[in-house]
Amino acid sequence: MLRAGLTVVQSGAASEVRGAAAAVAKQFSGRARAAQPAMVNGAVGAAWAPGGQPRVVFDFTITGGKIVAIDMLADPDRLGQIDLVL
Repeated sequence: MLRAGLTVVQSGAASEVRGAAAAVAKQFSGRARAAQPAMVNGAVGAAWAPGGQPRVVFDFTITGGKIVAIDMLADPDRLGQIDLVL
């Protein structure tokens, strides 16, 4: 499942995508090339951070060694509250 915050939705992303990994992966096709691995609040995630400034954070929920949900966050106030290590 992929969930996008309001700021991400306003930039054209779907607010929620449910289904197989292929359906979620399709949402990233051509869009996530500049994302880089990151620690998000102490857990594995990713971020798009041009010039080291986070613009979108991908907060992963991992169960049984698999990513089962991704929350895309871009609200500047919310990003300021995240412990992010690029």
